[in-house]
Amino acid sequence: MADQLIDETDREILELLREDARRTLGDIGARVTLSTAAVKRRIDRMQENGVIVGYTVQIDHAKLGWGIEAFTELRFTGTTKVGEIVRTTTRMPEAQAVFTIAGDPDALVWLRVRDMGHLQHTIDEIRRHHQVTGTKTLMVLDSWTRGQQWPHPGDV
Repeated sequence: MADQLIDETDREILELLREDARRTLGDIGARVTLSTAAVKRRIDRMQENGVIVGYTVQIDHAKLGWGIEAFTELRFTGTTKVGEIVRTTTRMPEAQAVFTIAGDPDALVWLRVRDMGHLQHTIDEIRRHHQVTGTKTLMVLDSWTRGQQWPHPGDV
């Protein structure tokens, strides 16, 4: 569906914005050989179509004292609704994302904490939820992310 909303030039614009959302329209235009006005029209159209849903900043969490990342698998009682699974951790500042998944486990929570004691406290807090039947925590040693890129049609 998204491929019908955008063309290759739009993809180039999106990639440039993904690399640096503060890039000027003039800079983008120079890189994709379009006028500033044409770039603005394309970006406005992609926002209206929901292809671009927002802009963000990347933070070095380690410099803020929250440098430890972990993923915690959660298992719940069989009667737990998906919405309740998500609500179990979304109120916690340590939870960066919650993924409900098919099979075992029921959810995967991406956590960011200050230190090992903070991680232990966070896991204990999750375990106190009456519908959580088990957890398994995996520590992140290093990471790489594709960001918000998408596969090009010929890549798949």
